[in-house]
Amino acid sequence: MNAIKLFLLLYVLSLSSNLSAQTSPYIYHLLIGTYAVEGKPNGIHVYRFNAKSGEYDAAQPVTELLNASYLAISRDRKNVYAVSEGGGGSVNAYAFNPESGALTFMNSVPAQGPCYVSVDNKKKVVFTGNYGGGSIVSVHLNKDGSFVEENVQTLQHKGSSIVKGRQDKPHVHSVVLSLDDRYLLVPDLGTDKVYQYRIDAMQEKALAAADVPFLPVHPGGGPRHLTFHPNGKYAYLVLELEGAVMALDYRDGKLAAKQTVSMAPPDFKGQVSGADIHVSPDGKFLYASNRGDANEIAIFSIDKQGRLASKGRQSVFGKTPRNFVIDPTGNFLLVANQNTNEVIIFKRDKTTGQLTPTGKKIEADKPVCLKFVAVGQ
Repeated sequence: MNAIKLFLLLYVLSLSSNLSAQTSPYIYHLLIGTYAVEGKPNGIHVYRFNAKSGEYDAAQPVTELLNASYLAISRDRKNVYAVSEGGGGSVNAYAFNPESGALTFMNSVPAQGPCYVSVDNKKKVVFTGNYGGGSIVSVHLNKDGSFVEENVQTLQHKGSSIVKGRQDKPHVHSVVLSLDDRYLLVPDLGTDKVYQYRIDAMQEKALAAADVPFLPVHPGGGPRHLTFHPNGKYAYLVLELEGAVMALDYRDGKLAAKQTVSMAPPDFKGQVSGADIHVSPDGKFLYASNRGDANEIAIFSIDKQGRLASKGRQSVFGKTPRNFVIDPTGNFLLVANQNTNEVIIFKRDKTTGQLTPTGKKIEADKPVCLKFVAVGQ
């Protein structure tokens, strides 16, 4: 084969490879939200991740944002919303290119010590949970996904609970939409309640208290993050202070508790600190991260009634697994170890739910939020 033919062949193969990367169902953007590091640019990192092989590479330079501790992606993949815990705090709207992974800042609105953000499926409203302020912010969106800055609703929680220094006042820790977008579920670590709000995106004030305004949890539990089962009938709540997971029934904006299980083994003597929680795409397993002295992922099976059974624990090989994510195919689970500056990649057994270290990790300063977005238009 002469040099010209060889060049043409390699060129065609290159085009074919690039096209495959753009259209493969296994190729995703991985967005990493981070805390600030003095003297270094930090904010939102964008990688390209292969959910078949576990390989990755950087897709974009870092989009700088102070303490970009939580992210939300619009269903159409054209916008990213990021909280910034810097100063008084803000929530920020970005345009997102799902092919290249590029982020373009649009606008922002003030918040009160924000730690969580979510957006409804029709991209009408964004909700922010304010840990510092103990409140919720609801803000409407323009058609391009930017904020309607003059249309902001703030709901202030009141109350406290029994753990001094952690529960002296309200601390909203997440704002989670029901799968049908009709209700917002709001775990408040400071008051030991999960508030239940009705959503009407057509109203100027999108949120109103549901008929049953909240679900109380065990005093000192410290509700943090909540996630739904794919069938929408069950929800699961991680209790940060107790280091436990609650299994809940859900119907029409109302949660009902049915089970609480510890994330730690019975003989564990160290500090517990529950953080993040996710259900596998097939609905068969639940995972929850435990920080403190444990630094591991607790693994549970889910039966047909939504109840949990412990299936073991997996060390995260680092410190402070604040957040983790399961890729949409269910093949891998990635853990953001905040205090050891790395994202650890585990292979997930879909039959047993067990996690196996791949030996791969992404180095990033203070990673605290992981989100997957499908590549391509």
